[in-house]
Amino acid sequence: MKEKMKRMRELVELLNRARRSYEQENKEIMSNYEYDRLYDELQSLESELGTTLASSPTVNVGYEVVSELPKERHERPMLSLDKTKDVERLKEFLGDQKAMISWKLDGLTIVLTYRGGELEKAVTRGNGEVGEVITGNARVFRNIPLHIPYDGELVLRGEAVISYKDFEKINDEIEDVDAKYKNPRNLCSGSVRQLNSEITARRNVRFYAFTLVRADGVDFHNSRMYQMQWLKEQGFDVVENHPVTRETVEDEVAWFAAHIEKNEIPSDGLVLVYDDIAYGQSLGSTAKFPRDSFAFKWADEIRETTLLEIEWSPSRTGLINPVAIFEPVELEGTTVSRASVHNISIMEELELGVGDRIQVYKANMIIPQIAENLTRSGVKDIPRVCPVCGGATRISMENETKTLYCTNPKCQAKHVKAFALFASRDAMNIEGLSEATLEKFIMNGFVKDFTDIFHLDRYADEIRAMEGFGEKSYENLKNSIENARETTLPRLVYSLGIPNIGSANARMICRALGNDPQRVMNATAEELSAISGVGDVIAGTFAEYFQDKEHRDIFERLLKEVHIEQEEGSEDIQKFAGINFVITGSVEHFANRGEVKEEIEKRGGKVTGSVTSKTNYLINNDVNSTSSKNRKARELGVPIISEEEFIEMLEN
Repeated sequence: MKEKMKRMRELVELLNRARRSYEQENKEIMSNYEYDRLYDELQSLESELGTTLASSPTVNVGYEVVSELPKERHERPMLSLDKTKDVERLKEFLGDQKAMISWKLDGLTIVLTYRGGELEKAVTRGNGEVGEVITGNARVFRNIPLHIPYDGELVLRGEAVISYKDFEKINDEIEDVDAKYKNPRNLCSGSVRQLNSEITARRNVRFYAFTLVRADGVDFHNSRMYQMQWLKEQGFDVVENHPVTRETVEDEVAWFAAHIEKNEIPSDGLVLVYDDIAYGQSLGSTAKFPRDSFAFKWADEIRETTLLEIEWSPSRTGLINPVAIFEPVELEGTTVSRASVHNISIMEELELGVGDRIQVYKANMIIPQIAENLTRSGVKDIPRVCPVCGGATRISMENETKTLYCTNPKCQAKHVKAFALFASRDAMNIEGLSEATLEKFIMNGFVKDFTDIFHLDRYADEIRAMEGFGEKSYENLKNSIENARETTLPRLVYSLGIPNIGSANARMICRALGNDPQRVMNATAEELSAISGVGDVIAGTFAEYFQDKEHRDIFERLLKEVHIEQEEGSEDIQKFAGINFVITGSVEHFANRGEVKEEIEKRGGKVTGSVTSKTNYLINNDVNSTSSKNRKARELGVPIISEEEFIEMLEN
């Protein structure tokens, strides 16, 4: 008994710490599978011992969040749902009742209040009793209606979510975090609770209604499903839902299971709620769960395999993530051979060592995870140097989570964006070298500096074998790299990523210095400042860049890789000097507006994004358009010229 009580206390502390880390700090110190297993063990002990601690996660729902957002108490507590992985338990719950079955979305629960047809308030679930007011952020969700036809008081609940596609895109762009977000739920939580709604607006947060709490004066025919239809009519997206009975529930669960992989919105299970509103409300609730609804979590398909190696994958933030590589197994219809372990803390929790027999599964039937380590040989050989740059590593302890970092500020993995700029259209124009592809090349050691890009043929076989590549993709990339060897000095200079130096500034400086690489490399700040259009700040950063021995070395080596073409139009190099253009609409005689811009800048002109009193010409093939730019140009007396008229200016 004493040992069981001790174990129960250990479980309460461990689960509370894991949940606090997950919900408040967006950190994961254990897998979902491990959390559920320990939670079930705690429930079993509490039942056996007849004791439940006040701090037990089986009693307390959620935690107070740490934030400066205003707090507000919910009108009625928001309880968790009782859950099962057994379809038979759902049949028991249903009995002879009809119910609504829907996705259990994996995001952040929000309560919305409308009055007079206007969105008045949005509050997060918080700890179930007190949430955070995030009305300003809710107003910039992608799909929340700000005005609705119903003008009474409407209170509803739903889930704020970020799609897998947006998660991957946004996560790639985030550099000012200790580590990338581990899943869409964590990213959504951070996005919804921003203090600046402009950031929230960029995150593509969407809201899906799942419960109508109150709407006085509306006859809902005593039906939850009718309520969902009514919410649709008010302009809300609602969670996908189907009618279900005891006889059909097994088929419905199978239908959702078959569709989860194609579902763009993260889900961690299903929810059943009685369709009969009055019946459900008459049942009341327990201290923790409402009695009118039930959650179903997928019974994970688990396979046993052998851990072959731990691959350490550096990121642009400096974080080095451990990835488990194991003998391939079939899971949920696909072959799986790797799973992220996230951090050293989880490795230590699993006592993970090469050669161990492990059990793997797909969290929510999508994301490969390690469920259990059967042999537990222990963590060893944490790398002391970064696998990309060879710089020293350090183990950091933050929010009770051990993580590995590369300490080298010049680590190539931290500068993926610099390589992406080098390959971009306005720089070396190498098609097929996306940020994601460059990241793979860097992690595999194929690219350490800019010149390595011109010698990727050394790794031809490895690249052809990479996921997403093949013979054709490799040949296209190879040809694009060879084409990039023919370039201009301004493009090469811009590709270096010198602070404050855009493509127009690079062209201006190179022309003023006679397109001479040696003069460009040795120019002083004073010499640069004398160039029209180059201020002291630009002159200073440009000269400072080439004072660095490593920068000079890479530039000199790049000059040996490329052939510098003389830019055409040298005879009218200053034709557009001091002239400002704005380009809008589609073009017909050029590949894109970027080419028009290049022709202008090549002749000393400047292209801006908006029409102002300093604009000299607006280029728009639809001269008579009533667009905002055309209207502004007419107001200011700025000439609107067609593409043909612009070409005449080039030729005369």
